[in-house]
Amino acid sequence: MIELVSVSRCIECNLCVKVCPTHVFDEVEGAAPVIARQSDCQTCFICEAYCPVDALYVAPFADRSVPVSEDDLEESGALGGWRATIGWGPGRTPIAKTDSTPLLESISPRRRG
Repeated sequence: MIELVSVSRCIECNLCVKVCPTHVFDEVEGAAPVIARQSDCQTCFICEAYCPVDALYVAPFADRSVPVSEDDLEESGALGGWRATIGWGPGRTPIAKTDSTPLLESISPRRRG
C-alpha cells in the first residue's frame, strides 16, 4: 500500500497521479501530490515505478497501512526501491536484461537466424 510521498524529493510532475489505476493521489497546485485515498491502493507499484526521482514508497502489504519514517526509508534505500529493483532509472539495468527464467522463451515463437 502506498505509504509515502517524499516532499523533499518530489518534482511535482504528477506522474503518480496520472498512472495510478485507482486514483489514490490528488494533484495539488504548486506542491507534491497527496495520498488522498490510501485504502484504494492495490499495491501495484506502478506509481513507484514511474516516479522519476524515487519519491514514493509502496509497502508490500496490500491489506494494511504500516507506519514508515522517511529518514529510515532513505537510509535503507527503500524509498523508490521497487523502481531500483526493476531497473528503471538512469544508471540501472532493466531486470528484463538480467532475467534468466525460461518462461518467455517457452511461450514465444522461435526466432530464426
